[in-house]
Amino acid sequence: MGAVFLGKVMNYYSHLGVATVVLEAPAAVGDMIRIKGHTTDLTQRIDSLQVKHESVQTASAGEGVGIRVADKVRAGDAVFKV
Repeated sequence: MGAVFLGKVMNYYSHLGVATVVLEAPAAVGDMIRIKGHTTDLTQRIDSLQVKHESVQTASAGEGVGIRVADKVRAGDAVFKV
């Protein structure tokens, strides 16, 4: 199975280490994701997923989520489930 496009990074909050993404496909805690951009290439497991500042285990397409990321990402970077 290939990678599934989840959406693009809308914002990155460096003081929190959190990227916001509007999902185009469902995502869940434990999923492996890859964030790819012009200078970004990060692969990690989702360990924290929030919708409207509430921790959730899963999120549906169309929802805006916050994902804790291990390194700096940039607005416009593509997010894939791998």
